[in-house]
Amino acid sequence: MVNEKSASLTDPLESLLPERIAKQLIAFDLLTVDDLLRYHPRKYADPGKQLGIEQLDVGEYVSVFGEVVSAEVLANANGGYRLIAVITDGMHQLNLTFFGKSREKLAYRLRELKPGARGIFTGTVSQFNLTLQLTHPDYAMVSEAHGESEIRLQATKPIPLYPANGKTPTWVIQKAIEEVLDQLDQNSVADSIPKAVCDAENLLPVTTAFEYLHRPDNEAQWRPARERFRFEEALVLQTALAQKRLQDAKSTKRRPLPSSQSITSSRVGKFDQSLPFTLTEGQRRIGDLLSEDLAADQPMQRLLVGEVGSGKTVVALRAMLQAIDAGAQAALLAPTEILAQQHARSITKLLGPLAQPGPFAAAPEVRVELLTGSSMTSDRRKALLSTISGEPVLLIGTHALLEEKVKFFDLGLVVVDEQQRFGVEQRDKLRAKGSNPHLLVMTATPIPRTIALTAFGDLDMVELREMPPGRQPISSYVVHTDNKRWVERTWERVAEEVKLGHRVFVVCPRIYDTEESELASVDAVLADLQVNLALSGIPIEAVHGQMKADDKDAVMQRFASGVTPIVVATTVIEVGVDIPEATVMVILDADRFGISQLHQLRGRIGRGAEPGLCLLLTSADPESSGGQRVAAVAETNDGFILAQKDLEARAEGDVLGVKQSGRNSSLKLLRVAQDGEILEKARNYANGLLAADPELNSNPALKQAIASLSDTQQANLVKS
Repeated sequence: MVNEKSASLTDPLESLLPERIAKQLIAFDLLTVDDLLRYHPRKYADPGKQLGIEQLDVGEYVSVFGEVVSAEVLANANGGYRLIAVITDGMHQLNLTFFGKSREKLAYRLRELKPGARGIFTGTVSQFNLTLQLTHPDYAMVSEAHGESEIRLQATKPIPLYPANGKTPTWVIQKAIEEVLDQLDQNSVADSIPKAVCDAENLLPVTTAFEYLHRPDNEAQWRPARERFRFEEALVLQTALAQKRLQDAKSTKRRPLPSSQSITSSRVGKFDQSLPFTLTEGQRRIGDLLSEDLAADQPMQRLLVGEVGSGKTVVALRAMLQAIDAGAQAALLAPTEILAQQHARSITKLLGPLAQPGPFAAAPEVRVELLTGSSMTSDRRKALLSTISGEPVLLIGTHALLEEKVKFFDLGLVVVDEQQRFGVEQRDKLRAKGSNPHLLVMTATPIPRTIALTAFGDLDMVELREMPPGRQPISSYVVHTDNKRWVERTWERVAEEVKLGHRVFVVCPRIYDTEESELASVDAVLADLQVNLALSGIPIEAVHGQMKADDKDAVMQRFASGVTPIVVATTVIEVGVDIPEATVMVILDADRFGISQLHQLRGRIGRGAEPGLCLLLTSADPESSGGQRVAAVAETNDGFILAQKDLEARAEGDVLGVKQSGRNSSLKLLRVAQDGEILEKARNYANGLLAADPELNSNPALKQAIASLSDTQQANLVKS
């Protein structure tokens, strides 16, 4: 054991702590002093009023000093176990109750709460069978190292509670940290945040922050300590990402794809002249921005976020035409065959003469090719030949574009539509088919990880908020299925829309009915609606992902033409279906869908001159997570607001990994949903530091912090 203050951050814990404790901490990946001091409390237990047991009132948050009289583990009648410990303050008694799935889960508490042991117990007073109790109280026990007076003093301060397990409770970790802090030579601790940045942002020095984080006297100490380490995490990651971008800028070049201003010779100019509508101000602004990006020798990495129906496809098409004008080729990746086919039809129609053979069988100025898993052999061969031969091709397809046999002569621009349906690796697999091609990803509702990457500066986001003239709003309502009259009115309303010549989508979470699930299924709902008196005489068909591509396409063509005005579908129609006559969408068991899915589904209606109506049927409790998701979608049509709600609900995923969303993250304190301002500030500081000192030689502690990122984090900096 080292007693004098000579420990440094790099010292192994086994040199400072008892061997048994050091081995226990290995389970938490805590090997060095630095690891341990950066192991952040998950929360702080507030000190309760220190009262005698006779002074306690139900509902009061208190701290009680007492001695354990007895403790035993009992089986619950409905499964599981509970530990009942009785403590006394010398005159009165109080129960402590802890619950666990097994006796083993409660064993460590039973060892700590043995008769005669004394400690301070903090929690909210409740009553059970006329007996006062604290349920799962926080506590600190008197030990040889911590006497009664010290424990009583500690009880007046916030108690840091650390992520722990049964073998190593939070108190063991807390005491280990205190012991290491007592031995730390503060003069040996270098701050990874430069002093100028600390001063500008009024951040605590690192050694003070360590003390306040782990041994706070009050909330006014631990909060700024945590904020300091949150900023430090942002600065380290933003600097690492900025360094990566600088390295990429040196090593990753591609041939510029400049725009041509000549209307007579430029495909972009001819396309603009032929459009039957005027581009919105937003479409022109973003088009100019993308044009500048394509003309640079650095690959563009843009995220285009635009409301459903805002005209993202036209913006992307103009960028693809610029790439083709410059002698390169373009590819558009779509998640479903329905969407890919829809894009091929709509883009060919938009291009008009540019995509049609000229007089005397002259080749078109733009060759639009479609490649999906169900493409005929002859069509597949023609598409592959056009890409490898260097023709001015715009290749549209599904995951089939990722196949090894698909090769390009010069892939200049990759467009990924509805990017929330693709993983990072799929996106990069298509980019690898070119020499550092430009990338444009588009979505109406970004997945949490994408928002995170924009916050970290990996994707440069542009927003298209303007809607084309004439687009009508969509009204959304929650229909609770326990209100039978509302449900009946839903189908009456559907019939009314059909009589007006409109189309209706009915969406189900499942294809087939099963005994195991009560969720609405396409086959069962189709059968029910075909005998529904309100819909009598109206043709209804089904469409889902297990149908053959040609059959799906045929159903959708009949739907578009009005031969079949109602389709019962799964989320196969979530993206890409553009039918102006579709005005109503009924989503059954709406609580089973995510916010992004509901918004995407709703975007299939209201695409013409008539207003849209979305009815969200659910049996979920309004206070449940599913009920809240449905309510959120009903409250707003703003995809930007919904994307933020989605981020808050789902978390951003592993920003330095490949998970699209979820709670397991490489981040320790940062949460992108709440910390956008911190990330923005840190990115600006990172860029400034690297502009003055690209190698960070004048900031060795920051340089070391970046080098200390895990191998996984370092590897995924390249993938992000």
